[in-house]
Amino acid sequence: MAVLMALVVLFSTMSFTVTMHYCGETLVDYSLVNPDQSCGMEASEQINTDKNACDAIITQKSCCSNKILKADGHDDLKPGFHTLDNQEYQFITSFLYSYSVLFEPETLQNYSFAAYSPPILVRDVQTLDQVFRI
Repeated sequence: MAVLMALVVLFSTMSFTVTMHYCGETLVDYSLVNPDQSCGMEASEQINTDKNACDAIITQKSCCSNKILKADGHDDLKPGFHTLDNQEYQFITSFLYSYSVLFEPETLQNYSFAAYSPPILVRDVQTLDQVFRI
């Protein structure tokens, strides 16, 4: 469930752009990262209508078109730490300190019996009762 929620947050904050180049009704090129490549037909063709007059030039409109699909992600999901006041800083530091104390190892008390001698053995109980550990 946590991985699913992480993926939802990841994909909701991503933004991407798809550019498509059409010549007429046919899709010629598309690109996810770089701008699309042209097919060379979008340059306007110039046709000279009067062979003697250089001023009479008619430009023909290109049959190519570009379409851009753009999806913007959310940028407001991550709160900044510069917007916190002193009480929030104190709460966060006290919470982190108390949480880190939970994982500190406990110190074991070392009881040393080096100063004491063992009791004197009056009789060997294991041998008398015939109880042996294997």
